Amino acid sequence: MECAAKGLAAEPCAGVVADRRCGSCGAVAYCSRAHQIIHWRVHKEECERFAGQMRHIDLLSQFPFTFLEPSALNHEFPSTRCFFLQTIKLHKKGLWKSECICGPDVASAKDLSIAAEWNLQSSLCPCTEPENPVPAVLTSWEDYYQWRSLPLHSPVAVLLHWPLTIYHCLQLSRLQTSRYDGQDTLCIHYLGPEKELLQLAVFGELRALFPGVQIHIELVGPEVSESRDGEAVNISRYARCSDESCCCNKSYVGSEDLSCTAVTLKLWKGFYHERCHDIMKDSNPHLIVAPNAGVAAYPSWMPTIEIIRQMGIPAIFTDFCEEAAHLASCCISSITGQPLKIPIQVNPFRQPVAADNNALYLPCYSNCFVFGM
Repeated sequence: MECAAKGLAAEPCAGVVADRRCGSCGAVAYCSRAHQIIHWRVHKEECERFAGQMRHIDLLSQFPFTFLEPSALNHEFPSTRCFFLQTIKLHKKGLWKSECICGPDVASAKDLSIAAEWNLQSSLCPCTEPENPVPAVLTSWEDYYQWRSLPLHSPVAVLLHWPLTIYHCLQLSRLQTSRYDGQDTLCIHYLGPEKELLQLAVFGELRALFPGVQIHIELVGPEVSESRDGEAVNISRYARCSDESCCCNKSYVGSEDLSCTAVTLKLWKGFYHERCHDIMKDSNPHLIVAPNAGVAAYPSWMPTIEIIRQMGIPAIFTDFCEEAAHLASCCISSITGQPLKIPIQVNPFRQPVAADNNALYLPCYSNCFVFGM
């Protein structure tokens, strides 16, 4: 960790490693006592909050599994995620291509195909209809894996956190509003998609999570390419496994009938406040979801939040860590003039990949905290 006073103090830091921790929160480090004293005028406003966040570390680790990204890199692979994917033999394969820096760039990708494969055996992925109806409520990855009859060493949660987070957000919104009450059509506005634009096939899992429901998702964001603006993508099947004898592969042969489509994704390029008027002509959402939004980091969210406030539609945001969620909630409350309807909380369906940092082991999971207006 770097010295928290770096750049504030006139004197340079004493040494490369900042190994002196704040005794109250333990979240920030210093190279010397002198620099700790200098930084206190900044840190005193956040110390208590950081201490509370540090107490949540054990909660972040409550998984039935954790897929660990090693801190040491293999010379053949340029990133820890590449190295991790290679250890499970999925590097540069199927739906996993966009999980590393070797994968296609979202902006330049020409194919957002939904025909990508899991590249896993059928016993390790949800490639067919579930054996049993979905339970009343899934509250954890353990619940989901048990329902889908998947072993806990299956890595599919790394990609399925997108649709399962939507599922979780809908459960939260039901506690706050009766806007969606089990109708046969469900409309969601999904803001700021990036990497998931190359993993659209995983949204097919919503077919299993909401059986018999026609789901329409409007994906709106600047990362959508010009050539795909306005395109509708229909998902009527689950992503395929690697077993040629599996029924999921047989169903792909000679079948182009989309009349049974359960999930329709429509792509919109631009910010939500720029495209909202056009989208709302044909799509009145039950819920707005903004995953990994980074509200406090990007001022472009401000007019979007104002539009959502005027519309009065439930909206749920997620962010990468609790501090980012706290800063985002302050931004949202300053615009709406109201406290959050859904307080900051850990997303049980966050991506279960932790960084292995030997200096300080902090479980750092993508799509971590959720909060709503």
